[in-house]
Amino acid sequence: MIENMRKDRKQQHIDEYMKSTHKNSTLLEDVFIEHNALPELDFDEIDTRINFLGKGIDYPLMINAITGGTEFSREINRNLSKIAKSFNIPMAVGSQTIALRDEESHSSFSIVREIMGKDGVVLSNLNAHATIEDVKLAMEIIDADGIQLHLNPAQELAMQEGDRHFKGILKNIENIVKVSPKPVIVKEVGFGISKDVAKRLYDIGVSYIDISGKGGTNFIEIEDRRNDDVDFTDMYAWGIPTALSLIQCRQVGDKLNLIASGGIEKSTDIAKALCLGADMVAISGTLLRVLLEDGYDKAYKYMDDLTYKLKMIMLLTGSKNVEELKKVPYRVQGQLRDLLQELG
Repeated sequence: MIENMRKDRKQQHIDEYMKSTHKNSTLLEDVFIEHNALPELDFDEIDTRINFLGKGIDYPLMINAITGGTEFSREINRNLSKIAKSFNIPMAVGSQTIALRDEESHSSFSIVREIMGKDGVVLSNLNAHATIEDVKLAMEIIDADGIQLHLNPAQELAMQEGDRHFKGILKNIENIVKVSPKPVIVKEVGFGISKDVAKRLYDIGVSYIDISGKGGTNFIEIEDRRNDDVDFTDMYAWGIPTALSLIQCRQVGDKLNLIASGGIEKSTDIAKALCLGADMVAISGTLLRVLLEDGYDKAYKYMDDLTYKLKMIMLLTGSKNVEELKKVPYRVQGQLRDLLQELG
């Protein structure tokens, strides 16, 4: 019964995402990068390759957690993993909670590893409440290279059947980090990670954080569309914009590996995020929308255009590789500058 409810909820989340309309700003538009008219580079010199979790990948870009658990989810994951393999970039599966109790759902997640092969980077995903045993099983199901532990209190509180207990999560994450056989990535689901939260996570041994800032998929709106008891429209603007979250979290330390997600749609978003301090950038919602509305070929074309234009921006900033792009100076303006000044 519980597994059936989870399957229904996963389908509803996708359906309601496709119907969602509210759009928050990432504030990446307030970031200015200067054009370099004399880059002294040839396009075929541009090198977008980096290492991630011990494996070489072709772009500092990954497909973030979306779904899994149903036959429909399996088809989505099959197509997304084909794209990830074609571009040699990582992919994270959606929450595997259902897979811990329902063996029939395993194939909707393991399809990703089957398609991407042993050389691909594949990430598991569970709620940060998960036990160590659950973490190990989730990674075993897809032979994962690491696991995302997601933090989603805002979503849970807007979810009619959601969790209301959030004590002890930091300690639980610490325990998992200490014994996990693979790297642990702590991620939000779209409301951002503050500097304080990043510092607390870093202090207990977390070395990978996915900030998942405001500006992308809005789970308060999605849950609001499923909940007839309370109107949450006044909460749609809740969260820390992606650009602000990224700048603040980078202040925690250079050794912290940051993944920028939350409203990443364009190549300029990827480039700006890397300039602001991201080590990796992740996309999910926009790619899913293109896939479901226009089909696989258009989704592949979207990714092809995205990666080409990233290389284009790298040349136009005189950046031969990703490390050089991360050192390109930037300026902030507008609301982002105001918020940074007020926050010190």
